[in-house]
Amino acid sequence: MSEWLNVGKIVNTHGIKGEVRVITRSDFADERYKAGSELYLFHPQKAEPVQLTVRSHRKHKQFDLIAFEGYPNINDVGPLRDGVLKVKKDELEELPEGEFYYYEIIGCDVYDQQGHEIGKVKEILSPGANDVWVVQSKEDKKEFLIPYIEQVVKEVDPENKRIVIEPMEGLLE
Repeated sequence: MSEWLNVGKIVNTHGIKGEVRVITRSDFADERYKAGSELYLFHPQKAEPVQLTVRSHRKHKQFDLIAFEGYPNINDVGPLRDGVLKVKKDELEELPEGEFYYYEIIGCDVYDQQGHEIGKVKEILSPGANDVWVVQSKEDKKEFLIPYIEQVVKEVDPENKRIVIEPMEGLLE
């Protein structure tokens, strides 16, 4: 049985030429949505996932606009709304060293270099030049924003769900 990874959610149609608005929940959006890519639509009204092939992709405001082959106009894509786009985990490409998929990082325990537990990675934000990991402490549920940069993140071990950081001054306040 395939394991699936969430790529994004179709929240609306866009224009009349068969584009849909997607809120992306994936790393490497340009790669996921490049023309010819295969995605699978999981929809509450459908028993089985629907295989879709990307025809075009472009960014618009905070959304990704995607058109699919065989869905040329707004009437064709209307029923796709509220569906979740996924990829098969075993179809992901190997990443270069030092790069990770979001699913590998979320859920990891974060420690400082002295071995003190800081918390667990709850989500990943992509505001700009580098990702920011939202780490929630176990005790008081306080959240820390950890930039994924060399000066801070010293060790990432997704297999053991363990990350070691060297907090910059003020980072954990």
